[in-house]
Amino acid sequence: MATNIFVNLPVTDLERSKAFYLALGATINPKFTDDNAACIVWDENVFFMVLTREFFATFTDKPIVDPNEALGVSTSFSCDSRDDVDRVVEAGLAAGGTEPRPAQDYGFMYSRDLDDPDGNSLGFLYMTPEAVEQGPEAYTAGQRAAGQDTAA
Repeated sequence: MATNIFVNLPVTDLERSKAFYLALGATINPKFTDDNAACIVWDENVFFMVLTREFFATFTDKPIVDPNEALGVSTSFSCDSRDDVDRVVEAGLAAGGTEPRPAQDYGFMYSRDLDDPDGNSLGFLYMTPEAVEQGPEAYTAGQRAAGQDTAA
């Protein structure tokens, strides 16, 4: 069963948000884009719907949090390498995003967080294939047994 993922994000400036996600390497599906929302295509199965806060509010009776003040969700993406993590985060910083904390390097996993211009949180990470296959605890234990430090 194929699943598509749609992440809905409230934004204050739709054009700024579109430019930000384009800078990260995404594209826009014009069929689902208007003055209230834009469909950001991350890949063939992952989409961001960036919606003006007013339009976003029509989909729920709950209050819409300010993502600069409270974290409701953090969406993370795996990358093919540490360099890919750095590349996408640097592109996001150049496009108006912020990095809320320093990179996290666990040896087997490297990650960086990026907040879009509205404060919505994105994570980008690379995990060594061995750690993915074995699981982090088994990989780390194997590294320790071999006398290798697992943290950089």
